[in-house]
Amino acid sequence: MDLLQPALGLFLISFIIFIIVFLILKKFAWTPILATLKEREDSITDSITTAERVKEEMAQMKAEHEHVLAEAKAERSKILKEAKDAKDMIISEAKTQAQAEAKKIISEAYTAIENQKMAALTDVKNQVGNLVIEVAEKVLRRELADKTAQEGYVKQLAGEIKLN
Repeated sequence: MDLLQPALGLFLISFIIFIIVFLILKKFAWTPILATLKEREDSITDSITTAERVKEEMAQMKAEHEHVLAEAKAERSKILKEAKDAKDMIISEAKTQAQAEAKKIISEAYTAIENQKMAALTDVKNQVGNLVIEVAEKVLRRELADKTAQEGYVKQLAGEIKLN
């Protein structure tokens, strides 16, 4: 039965050795271990704080990005609208200018036609006048073949001129 009963001397020596080892560990090992654990805990806390700050900054940057994107879309829409308005204005001006040019060309054509018509009528009148003079000359030569008839006809015309 000696196996089951502890010896008081062995127990006391083991307890003293345990206390000595405990005090040595407390002085030389426990403090550095706790300091390392505290440092690790601080490092983890700082990392969590930094991660949260970065997350907030990312959210803010995303909001700014969306705002800038919205402004860019609005600017693009504005530029497209201005371009469309400019295009419509240029087309309208070109149509107006083309219509004015067409009216001018038509007016000039009517004027040219009228001038050519008047020139043709004048030419026809001149030709008819020349033909009438030639015919009258031929008729008068035939009728006034003799000198006495001519003198009588001249006197008659002279008398009519005085009466007018």
